[in-house]
Amino acid sequence: MILPVPYPIRHISDTALWVAVYRARESERADAHFRDPWASRLAGDRGREIAAAMPFAQRHAWGYVARTWLVDQVIKQELRQGTDMVVNLAAGLDARPYRMQLPASLRWIEIDLPDLLSYKQEVLAAERPVCALERVPLDLTDAAARRALFQRLGRETKRALVVCEGLLIYFDADSAAELARDLAAPSSFRRWVTDLTSPALLKMLQKAIGGPLAPSGSLLRFAPPEGPQFFAPYGWKVTEIHSLLQTAAKLKRLSFGMRLLSLLPDPAGRKPNKPWGGMCVLENNREV
Repeated sequence: MILPVPYPIRHISDTALWVAVYRARESERADAHFRDPWASRLAGDRGREIAAAMPFAQRHAWGYVARTWLVDQVIKQELRQGTDMVVNLAAGLDARPYRMQLPASLRWIEIDLPDLLSYKQEVLAAERPVCALERVPLDLTDAAARRALFQRLGRETKRALVVCEGLLIYFDADSAAELARDLAAPSSFRRWVTDLTSPALLKMLQKAIGGPLAPSGSLLRFAPPEGPQFFAPYGWKVTEIHSLLQTAAKLKRLSFGMRLLSLLPDPAGRKPNKPWGGMCVLENNREV
């Protein structure tokens, strides 16, 4: 059954089409902070249909721009530190292995659901990534399979960066903790960059976009009250915290009203009663 607007999201993979729209729009700007020439093609008509049915997200597209830009900066920083592998969890329709200036020797591992990766491969079949790209079809909720994959990749790298965008918010706290523990197990998985929201922001998102997401069975759930420190018991130390709002202000992507909000003290994910969304960079506590 095809669901009509305003509920066009039928499967969790549809969110990848939706988010690609915002990357495409940023890329089309004369003052773009990144350029993804494949985003519009990957989003397709379905992605544009979904975006049109999500007015709240349209008004806050700055968050997706800030998130993308921040992850780009972390990747560049980690490459300077000797990272030889990027493990991209729930990679979706991200095109960084094609659009970024990356060393040819870098290994980039994309992990996502089989149908989504097949679609991506089909759309990008004529394109050539700038580094060594491996796509791994896998449902990340399959704990045994992901552990086996992480162990295999851990043996094949000296220093890996794990990239995680738009994934953890769909996990419950126990599942997020288990994933964090699994990622910390290979000592060569040195850094992990992931987005995070506060409980107050989660409530706002549930009210604003929870309805359109409901038909896909994708519930917004993860927003730890302790913020990035949630990950400490599972092998990860917080090294950086970046607010999406303040980053978007820096990038000049906010409306006047949102710019005023960005001037307020930043709760940085540590005050659960304040709406906050950001990116945190975590370091594996295990000895190499």
